Amino acid sequence: GLVLKSRPFGKALKPATVTDLHRFVALLALGATALHGVTLVLDEAITITWVGLLVPGTIPYRPLWTGIGVVAAEVMLVVYASFSQRKRIGAQNWRRLHWATYGVFAAMTVHGVMSGTDTRQPWVLGLYLGAIGSVVAATVFRALVPPAKPERRRRELVTE
Repeated sequence: GLVLKSRPFGKALKPATVTDLHRFVALLALGATALHGVTLVLDEAITITWVGLLVPGTIPYRPLWTGIGVVAAEVMLVVYASFSQRKRIGAQNWRRLHWATYGVFAAMTVHGVMSGTDTRQPWVLGLYLGAIGSVVAATVFRALVPPAKPERRRRELVTE
């Protein structure tokens, strides 16, 4: 969302395309999170139940950190569900809810670092640092180069 709404993509892509792509990427993230949970339940090295995936703090392995991951996944699901409820909850509330994605990203990162079994591997640290750097860079880019306002885009289209 940060990158797609910013220039140069904001001008190159139609708003409907940006929305569809954003929803698709968000759905991929939810799918990856669900796959992560399913593989943990199926893993025989540790006992994790389906309830553990839904109720924070009920997984015996590092319960605080795994619980943070559960809460983050649930908030991510709520944010995704808000796509279809935008008209009902209002654009301003929808945007406020989307600010929670920063918290979701931070919580999922903390969850991975603190409960991941491969956290100390250089390639895993590289993934974490790459993800954090990408989000920081996209946030700074978005803050410094705000998207064109819809009214301006309509005027530009009329005058061309």
